[in-house]
Amino acid sequence: MKQIVIISGKGGTGKTSVTASFAALARKSVLADCDVDAADLHLILQPEIKRREVFRSGHEAGIRVSDCTGCGVCEEVCRFDAIGRAEDGATCFVRDMSCEGCGVCVSACPVGAIDFPEREGGEWFISDTRCGPMAHARLTPGGENSGRLVALVREQAVELAKERQADWVLVDGPPGIGCPVIASLTGTDLAVIVTEPTLSGAHDLSRVLDLAQHFHIPVALVVNKYDLNADLAVRLEKEARERGAFLAGRLPYDGAFTEAQRQGLSVVEYGKGAAAEEIKELWKRIREKINHE
Repeated sequence: MKQIVIISGKGGTGKTSVTASFAALARKSVLADCDVDAADLHLILQPEIKRREVFRSGHEAGIRVSDCTGCGVCEEVCRFDAIGRAEDGATCFVRDMSCEGCGVCVSACPVGAIDFPEREGGEWFISDTRCGPMAHARLTPGGENSGRLVALVREQAVELAKERQADWVLVDGPPGIGCPVIASLTGTDLAVIVTEPTLSGAHDLSRVLDLAQHFHIPVALVVNKYDLNADLAVRLEKEARERGAFLAGRLPYDGAFTEAQRQGLSVVEYGKGAAAEEIKELWKRIREKINHE
């Protein structure tokens, strides 16, 4: 079993479209959508949910009004301005969106009127798709600890792969270089970085290459929409090559990406446009690369 994560330094480079196409081409694969802050792989693969679980992350304070004396100690010790007072000033309450779950107010309350239950941060799912089983999740709006949720999604995908004796775990990772990306990247066999020939794409490619090198993850580079700026595409490939990345290939700007999404299909399933054939070649090169290492 090999784990491949598809990531990008910035959003909108075509990462999810490439992941969905790889899923359509791979045999005996398990999928994981680790972009839990803005999941969208389900829009293409249309999963049928088989298992749904609540994701609990950290704690959140809650004041029992019936026991609160309104002394204000919790308000004084809270550094996050998460404690407010009722209009009559007789009791206090917690501003949910401001609470960081540190627990200081719980310890400070002289009458023990503050509960500290686990916070529900979202949901995670196990689903069936036409391209194989998929682990995915949805973070509650404003929810935190998405890195922990990403790790959970990957763990579920790996367990599924072991149960089904799958050959591949294909991970649609989040963009950027933060904790969710690190959680999706560490321990994988190959990171496929999808970039685009723009100034922001070039800047963010350098950062995500730094991240992959830090964790000693082999990298394959895909330059999407290379024909928007062929000269910059060459410079991106040169930098990646000098830093030890494998140049998997280029994809042209192709309206078939958009039309395929409208029909709920991957580009290779849609089967029209130059990009579909190029992605097939990409997958072939990546598969040969990872199987020979």
